[in-house]
Amino acid sequence: MSEYPENTEVSALNRLVETIQDVQTGLDPDVLASWYSILEAEAKSLCPTEDLRASVRVAQNEDLPMKFEFKSSKRAIPYVIEAIENNLNLMPFATRLYFQKFEEIIQKELETYVSTVH
Repeated sequence: MSEYPENTEVSALNRLVETIQDVQTGLDPDVLASWYSILEAEAKSLCPTEDLRASVRVAQNEDLPMKFEFKSSKRAIPYVIEAIENNLNLMPFATRLYFQKFEEIIQKELETYVSTVH
């Protein structure tokens, strides 16, 4: 019997183990807090005015470490989205999925806001 199928199975299992480990670490509160901090700093650096920079901030709930509050003015949301997009490829898989969903939610909020204003 050829060793090729065994090597394929081992390779597939190793990739599966890596994916599972990535999911576990990607949703760790410390990992998320680190990425929120990176996104906050980058969004602030992208904002053209001090009042927009001042509106962007993140707070992690001390009692519920998986709960974060990301605040920004509606006018700063495009800069927050740009910061997320700039960093998605650098994030672990599960973290990327988390922030893609976060981006989707704030994009919808912005669209709702814009449609009610006009």
